[in-house]
Amino acid sequence: MATAPTGRQAEILAFIEDHVERHGYPPTVREIGRGVGLASPSTVHRHLEKLEEGGHLRRDPSKPRAMLVGLPGGRQAASAKQAASAAPAPMTLPLLGAVAAGAPILADEHVEDHVAAPFAADYLLRVQGDSMVNAGILDGDLVAVKQQDDVRDGQIVVALLEDEATVKRAYRESGGVRLEAENEAYDPIRSPDIRVIGRVVGVMRDL
Repeated sequence: MATAPTGRQAEILAFIEDHVERHGYPPTVREIGRGVGLASPSTVHRHLEKLEEGGHLRRDPSKPRAMLVGLPGGRQAASAKQAASAAPAPMTLPLLGAVAAGAPILADEHVEDHVAAPFAADYLLRVQGDSMVNAGILDGDLVAVKQQDDVRDGQIVVALLEDEATVKRAYRESGGVRLEAENEAYDPIRSPDIRVIGRVVGVMRDL
């Protein structure tokens, strides 16, 4: 019988899923360690083994990056070749400006432009600041967002707080939601007024 992943294991699953969605292939063990704050590769290996035993992950020992992660709704994050063959054709997504609480997220007054993007998402937001640099999300990047309020611990989300949209990792707590930056210079954010409005499924950057 499948066992529920621990908090750290859920964070590893979320990191693998995010990496596949951004890059088209799974991360290495060292990349997972850096992404979730584990210095020892052997510790990462132990967590991956537990995830396999629990039915949350499948790996091919002969291929370091060959991982299949069970995702919500029966989807799976696959290898680069599989992802490329299943990737949707580029679609045009609305690029949103300021997002205000209480107003529909895709209201016309929020839309600044429409941009072609290779992601199955609902809209794009431009990142401001360096709070997510350790997750590979930089100032000025466009994040592709799927509109939803139900996310797993450790996933990168767009949340509303005091009428401002922010991109952070989200963790459920008894008092609501905790938002964590991917930059040691930023403290966690806790507030009963935090509202998750979407999950980041891709990143676009001008080169």
